[in-house]
Amino acid sequence: MIQFSACKINLGLSILEKRTDGFHALETVFYPVALHDIVEIVPEKLADKENSNTINGVAFTHTGISIPGEASKNLCVKAYHLLKADYPHIRDVKIHLHKNIPMGAGLGGGSADGTTVLILLNQLFELKLTQKQLLDYAAKLGSDCPFFIFDEACHATGRGEILNPIAIDLSNYTIALIHPGIHIATPWAFQQLNPCVKEKSILTIIKQPIETWKSELINDFEAPVFKAHPSLEAFKNNLYEQGAIYASMSGSGSSLFGIFPKGTKIESPTAGTSIRVDHI
Repeated sequence: MIQFSACKINLGLSILEKRTDGFHALETVFYPVALHDIVEIVPEKLADKENSNTINGVAFTHTGISIPGEASKNLCVKAYHLLKADYPHIRDVKIHLHKNIPMGAGLGGGSADGTTVLILLNQLFELKLTQKQLLDYAAKLGSDCPFFIFDEACHATGRGEILNPIAIDLSNYTIALIHPGIHIATPWAFQQLNPCVKEKSILTIIKQPIETWKSELINDFEAPVFKAHPSLEAFKNNLYEQGAIYASMSGSGSSLFGIFPKGTKIESPTAGTSIRVDHI
């Protein structure tokens, strides 16, 4: 079975407080963007096992963008073991991931891939998991994983796992992504913040005309990240210079995006990679 897993951008991101469990309470709007990884899962045949590279039930391979680290730490593999623990009849599988979404970029590609494995295993082995059950498993994988069960615009609170689908019409716009190739460590980014409740909620702002977003829809991570990496602020300014109605960093960075009227000619900024993505 094969499925395409989309990435996300954050329309605003407010860090409200540090929770007693060590996580941060936040508010954001997750929005899916049509840049995809590809996940394939195939049950391993008994005849293949003798020459298999299966470890603890999973043979994991990948192509595309290089994926560092041990396979056992990949969210795709963790998703398999998460379900296998509760459904022992799940067979050994081969998982192949073709990676297009940059990693460590604030786009949620790894979370999307792990969540896609949950969805595919549910279908492949007829587990009959409800959406609520899939959301619970996804929350165990990571804070923004549950969003990829919905894969539609969602207002998110809690640590990102409390989701409510909302209507946002960006059908008359084009989204351009820039991945500058700068790695931003998320723990470092959180350490730079002073969490606080904002006067106006993101949910209120997002319902306003998009022309108002530039001055009001803020990603709290931008200030410290831009201070450490001024080139990222220059990329954002370049998006506005090219006609973006709204531009922002996604997540804790370093990817940025601009929302443009359809038909706008968008050029890649120097030293950045611009990926033009049409509205889903």
